[in-house]
Amino acid sequence: MTDRRLLLVHAHPDDESIGTGATMAKYAAEGAHVTLVTCTLGEEGEVIPQELAHLAADRDDTLGRHRIAELAAACEALGVEDHRFLGVPGRWRDSGMMGVASNDRPTAFWQADLDEAAGELVKVIREVRPQVLVTYDDNGFYGHPDHIQAHRVSRRAYELASDPRFGEGEPWRITKFYHTAVAKSVMRRAAEALRAADVDFLVEDVDDMPFGSPDDVITTEIDARPWVGNKLDAMRAHATQISVDDPWFALSNNIGQEALGVEHYILTIGTPGHAMPGAPIESGGIGAPHHRENDLFAGIH
Repeated sequence: MTDRRLLLVHAHPDDESIGTGATMAKYAAEGAHVTLVTCTLGEEGEVIPQELAHLAADRDDTLGRHRIAELAAACEALGVEDHRFLGVPGRWRDSGMMGVASNDRPTAFWQADLDEAAGELVKVIREVRPQVLVTYDDNGFYGHPDHIQAHRVSRRAYELASDPRFGEGEPWRITKFYHTAVAKSVMRRAAEALRAADVDFLVEDVDDMPFGSPDDVITTEIDARPWVGNKLDAMRAHATQISVDDPWFALSNNIGQEALGVEHYILTIGTPGHAMPGAPIESGGIGAPHHRENDLFAGIH
């Protein structure tokens, strides 16, 4: 196979570790070129440690600068050496949750001109020339405006990067475009495990969570369990945003989640490849096996 090059587009620091950290660590360890583009500094995040509460947007408003260092430490834990912010660090600001006043700031990522932001991503695509791009679905995985915008920007950049009439540099067409996903069956298993472990922050009903995909729509399953330790270390690096109690973690909402070593994706553009030897594998070790790809680069030669 040709040199493997993977591009991931995430909205805020910590999103990469929570949703795709094990996958990133796996491919980096295997010698693939892994590029992470983060769209904002996460300035509007809620700060968990009380001793760092002064960083928050309604106080010193220095959280974004602090999270640059957290992200650098997380990337080191994942073995990812190529990380960029979209444009320059802080070019677009964290918009906050949907419907809050910070959505309306002229500098908010939610307000970004689509072609301008996509143009910055096109520069990265034409430089790195990835075969695979990973980002969120059109609901931003769970409805956050910056996640939705990351999807829109990524999709527009996918189109523009191969258009010789747009921008500078040699056009490049990405072969496979994926959305992140979590299987509902995996969420149910994790909730049961949390209850069995008597963890304080429990998920009462996974169907009430604003994310999760039916098992039959998931096309790709990456078994990166040997790298879940890297993922946990990366999440610990995001100390303002994540509490970690191996193998569980929680955000500021205090809802317990399992740090998954098997991560799921939905192929939305491109041709699925054949599963690698040993496939199909089960969804996180439970339920009936699903015939899925177990390599994001499957079918790429």
